Amino acid sequence: MQYIKVRVHAGEKKNRVEQKTPDSYEIWVKAPAQEGRANESVKALLAQQLGIELSRLSLVKGTTSPAKIFLIRS
Repeated sequence: MQYIKVRVHAGEKKNRVEQKTPDSYEIWVKAPAQEGRANESVKALLAQQLGIELSRLSLVKGTTSPAKIFLIRS
């Protein structure tokens, strides 16, 4: 198991992922921060960036905050 810290910017003009450190990312998503839409977009972009299946990634902290922590399961 590994934890990944993510700083999210919702409602942006385009999707973008920037790796800050080996275990932290800054992600910009087009999806608005409403009804979990931004969280789903962030999860999909992060899984793609890490090259893992979406099902291995879980949001464990920060559902309503721009600062989030994801868990990668083995």
